[in-house]
Amino acid sequence: MLAGMLAVMSNRGPDSAGFAVYGTGDGDHVKLTLRSKTGLALDDVAGRMSLELGEALRASLRASHLVLTLPRAIEAPARAWLALHRPDIAMVGAGTRMELYKEVGLPSEVVKRFALAEMGGTHGIGHTRMATESAVTTDGAHPFSTGPDQCLVHNGSLSNHNSVRRTLAHDGLKFETENDSEVAAAYLTWRMRQGASIEGALDSSLKDLDGFYTFVVGTESGFAVLRDPIACKPAVMAETDDYVAFGSEYRALVDLPNIACARVFEPEPATVYAWKHT
Repeated sequence: MLAGMLAVMSNRGPDSAGFAVYGTGDGDHVKLTLRSKTGLALDDVAGRMSLELGEALRASLRASHLVLTLPRAIEAPARAWLALHRPDIAMVGAGTRMELYKEVGLPSEVVKRFALAEMGGTHGIGHTRMATESAVTTDGAHPFSTGPDQCLVHNGSLSNHNSVRRTLAHDGLKFETENDSEVAAAYLTWRMRQGASIEGALDSSLKDLDGFYTFVVGTESGFAVLRDPIACKPAVMAETDDYVAFGSEYRALVDLPNIACARVFEPEPATVYAWKHT
């Protein structure tokens, strides 16, 4: 369903697309989604790490991305090994259940490249865009992930992202791009590290993040939506007994099952909506 929704939105922005899928996982293991910034091969990474760290790692190679599943106890040594031996590798995302893929290209092509339709999971977040505040690169593509099992996509623009970035960097948050969406993702991570729920973190963002925006945030157990107080960016939602779906335009939803029977509505301004998988 997510693959179809992205393909429908192809002419919204042909430069890049990405998606996060929340599949299976357990608390004893973590998934690291990796890609090489320089195009170097990734198929030998798991074997070398297994030998040097003394742990068997599971690896899944999909196009330009590699997902490593490893015991949580060796996550820090694994990250240190990558930084030392493969500095060309970017950490796209990490978490118990989340796998995150993004690339330059039409959404329909990106979906096929990573075989999104073959993946399984409870929920997912996808995005396609026309670059506005960053170069057309894979680094600048959505979703952005700055915390475990957390990702964010953003439609709009933040006016104070540079000052927020400086505050977050001072508190230890790291940034890979100049994109304001990465700042929004890091802000939510920062708030959640302080003990806030995703709902509380989004509520705080209404005071601390200035601009016009719609946020869609993925978490291990579900997803949340927030529009700014003016709500000038389009957004539409559909709810049935079987699923909840979000799109920036209704055309993204028209092919979903039983859409004619769904409760379709626009999220209210400055109101946090959140759903959890049970």
